[in-house]
Amino acid sequence: MEKEMNLKAEEALDYIKTNVKNYDVLEISYNRVFIPGEVLDIFADENLDSLRLLLKMNGETIKQTVEMDLVEIKDDIVEIRHITDETSTLLTIEE
Repeated sequence: MEKEMNLKAEEALDYIKTNVKNYDVLEISYNRVFIPGEVLDIFADENLDSLRLLLKMNGETIKQTVEMDLVEIKDDIVEIRHITDETSTLLTIEE
């Protein structure tokens, strides 16, 4: 069963910083972009000036590693699904 949470953008970034671990799967939807990927590493500033993720993209045609800074796109994020071996959590971003 999937857990659902409605959060503000800053709260979602804090959730990721606190709960997401290496090898978890994140499915990030922002603007008109959908990025599913396995987390290889997380780089976070103490005061959340930057929250960079190194993701191994999941897909049949795209198999690459990308780095993205969630602080730069936080205002465009629509939802994030966090998947571990045991749980799935859907974060819906409120304005």
